[in-house]
Amino acid sequence: MEKKLSLSSYFYLGSMLFGLFFGAGNLIFPVHMGQLAGANVSWATWGFLLTGIGLPFLGVVAIGVSNSNGLFELSSRVHPYYGYFMTIALYLTIGPFFALPRTGTVSYEIGLSPYISTQYQTLGLAIFTLLFFGAALLFSLKPTKILVYVGKVLNPIFLVFLGILMITAFIKPLGGIATAPITGEYATAPFASGFTEGYNTMDALASLAFGIIVVQTIKGMGITKPAAIAKDTIKSGLISLVLMGVIYGSLSYLGTMSIGQFPVSENGGIALTQIARYYFGSFGSVLLAIIVTVACLKTAIGLITACAETFREMFPNSISYKAYVILFSAVACLVGNVGLTKIIAYSIPVLMFLYPLAITLILLALLSPLFKNRQIVYGMTTLLTIFVSIADMLNALPEPIHNLDGVQTILNFYSHYLPFFDSGMGWILPATVGLIIGWLISLVTKPNPKMIH
Repeated sequence: MEKKLSLSSYFYLGSMLFGLFFGAGNLIFPVHMGQLAGANVSWATWGFLLTGIGLPFLGVVAIGVSNSNGLFELSSRVHPYYGYFMTIALYLTIGPFFALPRTGTVSYEIGLSPYISTQYQTLGLAIFTLLFFGAALLFSLKPTKILVYVGKVLNPIFLVFLGILMITAFIKPLGGIATAPITGEYATAPFASGFTEGYNTMDALASLAFGIIVVQTIKGMGITKPAAIAKDTIKSGLISLVLMGVIYGSLSYLGTMSIGQFPVSENGGIALTQIARYYFGSFGSVLLAIIVTVACLKTAIGLITACAETFREMFPNSISYKAYVILFSAVACLVGNVGLTKIIAYSIPVLMFLYPLAITLILLALLSPLFKNRQIVYGMTTLLTIFVSIADMLNALPEPIHNLDGVQTILNFYSHYLPFFDSGMGWILPATVGLIIGWLISLVTKPNPKMIH
């Protein structure tokens, strides 16, 4: 008889999922979005929640439902070479190029930057990132109980302080919601703008990397049947989903209310520091700085470890695990010194490229029982999606490249003929067409047994 998990087990799994996804960096994006969305914050928040928590939840479930051994095996259903491409691109994005260096810059932005004069900001960031990633490197070489300890001690303290801050802000609001000014595209397309803003959390990408951890944990609890694993993943995931939804929603409204007292900041880290200092003075700023820095350190250790282990498994004849840890820590330290605002700006084109591919992979994994994992369905859907992903990336590039004649010709074509392209959601129609074409072909052709898992 199949074992059943207890209620406490579901809460444990839900808490673990929350710990995996909710790094301190996740604090800054809903706050900044709230500042930009102004009176349209409700619609923007719904869009943000869809990509910020909905897709990560589906990503974890997809790994469970697909009965795959992780991202590499799942993405290899499109094609083995695509499996390498998607896994490398995704891990480099959530690792040394963007999410990992962001842990250091968020810590600096919230913790030290407000206390350092302008002329010493560059030096301050350099010293801080060297110390931060040096510590992360040491812990990552031999991952110990520090991750568990920090998770059990830090997360509750973090949530309590955050709860006090948000309750205080709602009791004594900095400004009104209905009259808050609206910035940029949030005036005309708040839902779509919130949807693409949710890309910045990178959690849907991370879900494809973290999903196997949840599945293995459930298996370790004695659950072996794929249907039961999928069901238990959904139940435990709902706990994390609700908790993150409440936090994201509250933070976005906190950002909107802050416009009554502060101008729109360059990034959410600056805004959150201003809000904490306004309500609790220097004590609030220092406490927030300590908690965020340790939370970021925990996230950094997890990301370095995951990336090093993945690359070591994919390329067993390459350098050692220790060498990968040193390499990824060094690269993250260097990238971190461009500053938080620039890291976010540089990451947007990459995320606009990767997210449609990750979303379609998640949906294909969930639907795979209906088309029996046929490679043609994975291949056609991904093929039609990737053309739009490339255009989305071009559309998000810095102005000097974005304004080139060749790039503008491509973008004008997509903008004119493809629905929702201007909102960053043009991939939906091609992906759907690819799915239908692939499905129809699968009905009239024989499967390749090598490509069915």
